[in-house]
Amino acid sequence: MIPVFGLAIGVLVGVFLQPTVPTGLQPYLPIAIVAALDAVVGALRALGERRFNDRIFVVSFISNVLIAGFMVYLGDQLGVGSQLSTGVVVVLGIRIFANAAAIRRRIFHA
Repeated sequence: MIPVFGLAIGVLVGVFLQPTVPTGLQPYLPIAIVAALDAVVGALRALGERRFNDRIFVVSFISNVLIAGFMVYLGDQLGVGSQLSTGVVVVLGIRIFANAAAIRRRIFHA
């Protein structure tokens, strides 16, 4: 229940304070959100399979965001930022949909 309160407080703070993202970090924000979403959906799948570990979730969450951000940064340095960003989003999207499908199969037994 504590994570739900934390999420609600975070959303309220974001709505009222309306933080801005620095221009230099704006290309990395969508990739970071998709990477974080991948970790969250993976955690939901693990929770449904009764093998959730909070330490693994935190490490997965942080490492997904950092690795995805580094890959986009590397792509920017090599001059192929948009192509590498697309690749990262596609790979993480596939993982998200695979985990969502596993959750759906578990819930609906289909």
